[in-house]
Amino acid sequence: MAFKPEHEIHSRRFGRNLGLGLALAAFVVLVFGLTVVKVKRGEPMQGYDHVVRPEMVPAAAVPAPGAGGNG
Repeated sequence: MAFKPEHEIHSRRFGRNLGLGLALAAFVVLVFGLTVVKVKRGEPMQGYDHVVRPEMVPAAAVPAPGAGGNG
């Protein structure tokens, strides 16, 4: 029993699927590469948690302890 010849639409669909798969793989490689570079550089990895953190505020904007206030 012989198989039917492949229809043209299947070959076009395969080409599109292959292109989309390669684009997705390239995106995954890009994100992985950026992650590896960030981890190797040792930058602080802090998430945004909607709270003001003193280490993120410039030093000139932070009042000195005991300066001003409700004393």
